[in-house]
Amino acid sequence: MKNILFVLTSHEDLGNTGHKTGFWIEEFAAPYYLLKDNGVAITLASPKGGLPPIDPKSATPDFQTSATLQFNDDIETKELLSKTLKLETIDSSDYDAVFYPGGHGPLWDLAEDKNSIALIEDFYKNNKPVSAVCHAPAVFKNTKNIDGTPLVKDKKVTGFTNTEEDAVQLTSVVPFLVEDMLKENGGKYSKGEDWTPFAQEDGLLITGQNPASSELVAELLLKKLN
Repeated sequence: MKNILFVLTSHEDLGNTGHKTGFWIEEFAAPYYLLKDNGVAITLASPKGGLPPIDPKSATPDFQTSATLQFNDDIETKELLSKTLKLETIDSSDYDAVFYPGGHGPLWDLAEDKNSIALIEDFYKNNKPVSAVCHAPAVFKNTKNIDGTPLVKDKKVTGFTNTEEDAVQLTSVVPFLVEDMLKENGGKYSKGEDWTPFAQEDGLLITGQNPASSELVAELLLKKLN
């Protein structure tokens, strides 16, 4: 059985707006159920361990999907989610791949988290897939290849677009823009239409543009593992 590590944010403050953020439910739930239904074992981790914060906006009626509705009634998964392992206790050799759900939270913590950076570099170095969706490609801000160049350099990548960030009116709130950062790190960034499913796969790297791309990233990851 394949074992995938899901890494979720522990960050809940949306800059200094006074509003809350965290992970985006659809970006966790859609990949989680797709992979689980295909016989993949999933372990959940976060920088602080315990219950990661959920972006309250992702629980509102406008953003419900079949996966989020399943999650809403899924006591077992919610129980697992309340007990995420601390990232510092994770050994990459125990897993076949890693997946990062988005939400704005990762921009603040996972982009700078030393344990997360080391994990990603270990997975990549050991020929294991690394996947991230929406804002979660923020985790590639400080990750490096063995030669010290940015991990995404010269690789096809995508992530939340500047125009999508502008549409949710958070361009001046976030610490950096995912699209800009991926380009600055030398990634071959491309995107689809705003809010539509779009993913990029380049070797071991699989990235998705927005919440609607979550399931597509999981499908590509499953194919890669099989």
